[in-house]
Amino acid sequence: MGQVRFHARGPRRDAAPLYERLDVRFGEDGSPVAITEIDEAADIHEVSVYFEDADAVDEWAVTDAFAGFEVAREDLPEIDWMAQVLAELKPVRAGRFLVHGAHDRERVRANDLSIEIEAGQAFGTGHHGTTAGCLSMIETVIRRRRPAVALDLGTGSAVLAIAVAKLARIPVLATDIDPVAVAVARENVRANGVHDFVSLATATGFSAPAFREFAPFDFIVANILAGPLMKLAPTLARHLTPDGDVILSGILARQRNAVLAAYRQQGLFHRQTLRREEWVTLHLRRNRNPLA
Repeated sequence: MGQVRFHARGPRRDAAPLYERLDVRFGEDGSPVAITEIDEAADIHEVSVYFEDADAVDEWAVTDAFAGFEVAREDLPEIDWMAQVLAELKPVRAGRFLVHGAHDRERVRANDLSIEIEAGQAFGTGHHGTTAGCLSMIETVIRRRRPAVALDLGTGSAVLAIAVAKLARIPVLATDIDPVAVAVARENVRANGVHDFVSLATATGFSAPAFREFAPFDFIVANILAGPLMKLAPTLARHLTPDGDVILSGILARQRNAVLAAYRQQGLFHRQTLRREEWVTLHLRRNRNPLA
């Protein structure tokens, strides 16, 4: 008797299908399955499945379900793990935005823009410095300028798309390379009541047909990683209106200058940097004039 956890790690492109496979195989029978970001810079995620009764687990079936991964077993003490995770996952405030789970709805204040995201659902609950930095920058930019159509590139759990929709009440296209993330994002968008504003699509870069419907954008948010952001700079610039704003994150402080250089070559100039821990969020615009 006793709880047990089986877990494995890998890049998101591999971890996401594993999470989906385990959830179908074990989640429907009541064994919780979770995916957790371990190292954003290295793109490492950990997928876990929890069983209440270690003695009743068919370990061969579990190992088979983890095929292709190095799976580890961890015997756990008798703890209500879901209750503990929810207790530790405190609401995150970034300006008017409050990112929280259902268990913290009572913490929402009258003027808050509430974004409800459950822990373990997808990639990004607002607790990482890059997401919180983007939320703060989104509020700053939208308060100064009123965009007409926005893009959330690499949406993950759709936190940022939901934030833009709630604050600006404008059409938002949210895309991600991972279809599992898009499916979860769609649930989050509907749960937060912005499904009339946010459209979702699975896309690598700017490849989806939906871009033909929505582009060009006058507001683009991309919380990915420095390498992909630099590679996407030319295409991103082509999809931006002449007076558009760009928010970039997923960038380590030491990578800031390289990212700025890549976008400066595309005629996008630095306006503001927001730093949280070792991560930075950047605001760029086409116009050099700081007063524009």
